[in-house]
Amino acid sequence: MPEAGALLWLRRDLRRGDHPALGAAAARGPVLVCFVVDPQFFDPAGPVRRGWLAANLEALAEAYDGRLCLRWGDPAEVIPALAAEVGAGEVHVSTETEPGGAARDSRVRAELALRGIGWVETGSPYAVTPGRVVNRSGDGYRVFGAFQRAWREHGWRGPAVEPPDLRLAEAATDHRALAAVRTALAECPIELPAAGERAALARWAEFVESGLAGYATARDRPDLGGTSGLSPYLKFGVVHPRTLLADLTGRAGAGADRFSTELAWREFYADVLFRNPGSLDGDLNQLPIAYDDPGGGFDAWRAGRTGFPIVDAGMRQLLAEGWMHNRVRMITASFLTKDLHVWWRHGADHFLEHLIDGDLASNTHGWQWTAGTGTDAAPYFRVFNPMTQGEKFDPDGAYVRRYVPELAHLGGASAHRPWESPDGYVHGYPERILDHAAERTEALARYQRSRSRP
Repeated sequence: MPEAGALLWLRRDLRRGDHPALGAAAARGPVLVCFVVDPQFFDPAGPVRRGWLAANLEALAEAYDGRLCLRWGDPAEVIPALAAEVGAGEVHVSTETEPGGAARDSRVRAELALRGIGWVETGSPYAVTPGRVVNRSGDGYRVFGAFQRAWREHGWRGPAVEPPDLRLAEAATDHRALAAVRTALAECPIELPAAGERAALARWAEFVESGLAGYATARDRPDLGGTSGLSPYLKFGVVHPRTLLADLTGRAGAGADRFSTELAWREFYADVLFRNPGSLDGDLNQLPIAYDDPGGGFDAWRAGRTGFPIVDAGMRQLLAEGWMHNRVRMITASFLTKDLHVWWRHGADHFLEHLIDGDLASNTHGWQWTAGTGTDAAPYFRVFNPMTQGEKFDPDGAYVRRYVPELAHLGGASAHRPWESPDGYVHGYPERILDHAAERTEALARYQRSRSRP
């Protein structure tokens, strides 16, 4: 077996195209491409995310001509040993900025240095690596609008081109790692979408052709399926946002502009987390709001049995598909934090357990935005009304009827208010677990009390 000039360690960049770190590694000679199944990250991920990761690893192995090396264990032990095994003088990676990943990389880099093996970071999972967009004072942003303007002004490179002389080295896959991947696929409780870079690019091409023009308005309608469906692929870097932004260049219209804005939100939250790692487990803006312990209401929320149709439809979609429409994510998050008065962290953890696109930064700060304790001007006293939200964004009730079969007999918008129909509960749909108007008043009172506290 020929020695590798470099080892390419993949993490959130499970693709072959538009891969700057791959190009940098190839300049050193033959490249061994590897992925480490790290039990510290893999085991707590939940069966849905483990299954989605496993599906994309299988597709990735095919993309690299069957030469993806899987290993199991602590990367601080596995990567230095593997580099020494194949004679690699450098380990190449995409820069990791999430707190846990950055800490892991620091440990691996230190172990490599002890062996005289180089560490090279090229690119990141983002068009603009977190930390690089700054204001005139050199600080980061906490308001999205200002960040987005600076992000666009900063700009980004075009997609990376694969080196024409790329040579792939080989090393044996760890049987424990392979078993973990196969088990994760077998135990995944949902039907997964097509995995891999080829599937992601096909989905993107279809969306550009048939969905992009109407995206600005359709994206808020869970009944229409107007989103791109790319968030699961972006989660593991199966497609890079720079690839998508390049395809949007020169495309006029509200749809293209809105889609690039949504990518900017993803980059904004990554930047906020990079600068504020403590916000993973605490409020970015620490309001002393009184929360209730999770109880029966939290259980009803998780199961999709609150008696509020749009909330229950979203929570059931999450359990059935490992995904939830973004508008409904905001509605369900508002219900948990403002109606049930449960701290957002409990909801964020539940989402991460079940979402195949469970991005740490976006999930954490999306929840805090809704709770009113995070970035931007989304104050605590903004409380989503589940009935009016449902009627506005699911006007015919089609989304509710799709995921709440107990209400399938109610036509049109009446599905959002079964208590107003004589036969609204004949198929066993639960009655409302709370009075929304009363809990909205209570949420506002708690907010006012928090403002009077030191």
